[in-house]
This record gives sequence, structure tokens and C-alpha cells, in this order.
Amino acid sequence: MYYLTYDPIDPAKVLDAVRSPLAGAVVLFLGTAREFTAGRKTQALLYDCYPQMAEQKLAELEETAVQRWPLVACCLVHRLGQLAIGEISVAVAVSAAHRRPAFEAGQWLIDTLKEVVPIWKQEHWADGTREWVHPGINRDQK
Repeated sequence: MYYLTYDPIDPAKVLDAVRSPLAGAVVLFLGTAREFTAGRKTQALLYDCYPQMAEQKLAELEETAVQRWPLVACCLVHRLGQLAIGEISVAVAVSAAHRRPAFEAGQWLIDTLKEVVPIWKQEHWADGTREWVHPGINRDQK
């Protein structure tokens, strides 16, 4: 399951989408809008995309993950529009019979999602300036 939304992401709904009596492990990752990026104060974030292309890439990621790991279920959700600091921008949840494949798949999904899914982020800085950030680039890690 995957979808894009302009509404706030409900972590309980994401978890419910992957929970199963067949799964002994459920892993949930939530990405949130942080206040500081590379030492600059962020006022808000704006996410935009070409929905058909982004959904196609999300579908490909889900398909690859279930082929690589013995997953019971997978859920990928990305928020669009303007987000305030602290709001959830992305959720990735997976379930599997055991924890190792659940953790591995969850990490691979969020890392790859950030690299290949064409969702663009615009940082709205506290000083009034704005900047589009290229997908896949995390300035705090570079």
C-alpha cells in the first residue's frame, strides 16, 4: 500500500495497514519536519510532486521490497503541501514474521524513497528566504 496525501499522516492508520497475525515484527519510520537544517532555522516545509510519477516509483519500491524480503505487508505514505515544524512528512511501515527483515526492509525503503521518488521539498527559512532541496540530498549527512 502506498499513497500521497495533503492531510496529516496518522501513524496509527499506517500501522494498522501492516499489522497481521502472520507478523511478529512491525517496524514504523516517521520522518518529521525539523526546526534546523545545516544550522539554519526552518519556518515550514513545502512538498510537491508529479503525482503519477511519484506513485509509480512508490509502487516500484513496494514491489522490490516484497521481492527482496519476506514481508507480510508494506505501507509508504508521503505528505504533500505545507507542513509546520514537527509534522510528519513521510511514513514507512513494514511487517514480517521476524524483526531482521522488517528492520532491513524499512531502512532500505526510506533511504531509497528519499533518493528516487520525485517529491520536491522547499525549505521556508526563518529569515524569509526559500530554497528547493534536491531529492536524495541530506545536507546534514554530507
